[in-house]
Amino acid sequence: MTKPIVSVLIDTYNQEHFIEQALASVLEQGLSPSELEIVVVDDGSTDNTSSLVAKFAPRVRYIRKENGGQISAYSVGFPETSAPFVAFLDADDWWAKGKLQAVLDVFDNEPSTTAVGHGFVRVHEQSGTSETCVPAETYHLSLRNPEVARFAYSGRPFLGTSKLSVRRDILTRIGCLPDKLIFFDVPVQLLAMAFGDAVVLDQPLGFYRLHRDNLYESQSANQQNVRRKYEILKAYLEFLPPSLGRSGVSPDTVSAVLQPDQLECERLRLVLENGWPWETFGLERMRLRRAYERYSVSYALFKWFVLAATLFMPPRRFYHLRDWYSEHNLRRFRKILGEPVPAPAIQAQRRKVASPQ
Repeated sequence: MTKPIVSVLIDTYNQEHFIEQALASVLEQGLSPSELEIVVVDDGSTDNTSSLVAKFAPRVRYIRKENGGQISAYSVGFPETSAPFVAFLDADDWWAKGKLQAVLDVFDNEPSTTAVGHGFVRVHEQSGTSETCVPAETYHLSLRNPEVARFAYSGRPFLGTSKLSVRRDILTRIGCLPDKLIFFDVPVQLLAMAFGDAVVLDQPLGFYRLHRDNLYESQSANQQNVRRKYEILKAYLEFLPPSLGRSGVSPDTVSAVLQPDQLECERLRLVLENGWPWETFGLERMRLRRAYERYSVSYALFKWFVLAATLFMPPRRFYHLRDWYSEHNLRRFRKILGEPVPAPAIQAQRRKVASPQ
């Protein structure tokens, strides 16, 4: 029996409202049954997911397991795929027509490419608004040295689960991932870049749905989400440095690509557990140095005023004030001080669009 060209691995947990749209978007990619393999791993859903997926048989293979998180679903599903390329999709997202062909073209034309991502449309389920988020051009990302690794970090949103496709042999080299990481996209995309280039296409080829059950829908209001993000980041920072090192990435490069995660992990620790004011001062000074290449004297004075303020209040209080400042869009008044020049990063074009049907 001829192997398919591409395998699509879909993970789902209680997504009965979205799973049919996700599956339909895969079947509308224009590939024949012999070219396209679709595997759905149900991570112990308690809703009507199984009967909805059954409607797509025999084009879709359904695997049910006990609830264990996204990585456990990946660990069960990947061995069930057979194609040389694997594309991932969360059941609450969906793809634009032509996504798979665009990805396969990159793999065919650029043998050194280990992973492919792309721009997307962010769909806000509750507000009914949507916006495109697309790189200004097609980018090649790698972990060859600290400078390019710092740049590669900015490409991670375009290599998230529903935008990520990886060569099968690279996934085999990556091997098993510990369940405590919860999500597999960050470890897979970084380890794929350790073995070659990741390409991010300047096309909105997928739809990323934000809804109330999405972990990243709320940044600070939901204390449980904040705690969960903190635990996930801690797990990443325990697993990734030695794993990247074994894959041939230098310690300086590992530090460069993971520093934002380390800083965010420390910020979440201070939000959750509080700490000492000088810890906030040191953290925010490092975040400032990482974020900007240069800035005006007036902007520097403003930032030093903010840094000084960290020394006069508990960390939790400072970050609550900073969240309030952001939520009320008070940053717009900062523009009179001159816009700082950000550190080199992928330039993304964002614009509001009509909500997709």
